[in-house]
Amino acid sequence: MAKRIFLYDTTLSDGAQTQGADFSAEDKATIACALDRLGVDYVEGGWPGANPTDDAFFAAAPDLATARLAVFGMTRRPDRSAANDPGLSLLLDSGAAAVCLVGKTWDFHVHVALGIARRPIWQ
Repeated sequence: MAKRIFLYDTTLSDGAQTQGADFSAEDKATIACALDRLGVDYVEGGWPGANPTDDAFFAAAPDLATARLAVFGMTRRPDRSAANDPGLSLLLDSGAAAVCLVGKTWDFHVHVALGIARRPIWQ
C-alpha cells in the first residue's frame, strides 16, 4: 500500500512574521497560487481578524487548483462559549477549506495568557 505525505505550508502566516517580510494581500495571493502549482496540499493563509492584510486576503482569496486554503486561529476564549467567540466566528466565516487551531497547554500560558487557574482534566 502506497503511503502519502501531505504538505502543509505556513509561509503566508509564519513566514509573514519574519523580520523584513511585509506581504500585501496581493503578495499572499501570488505566493498561494505558486504553492498550489508546486503541489502543496494545504496553504495556511493567516489569521482573519489579526490584521488588515489577512482580512483582505481572505475577503478575496485566490482560487486554488488543488491546494486547500487553511485558516489559522486559536481555541475559544475562556470567558466565552465556542458559539459566542468572535475569533472562532471569523475562522468559520473565512471561507477556508481547513482550519488549524492552536491551544495553549503550558501551565504558564494557561495562567498568564488566558488568565485561568489550572485544574485537573478529570474534574
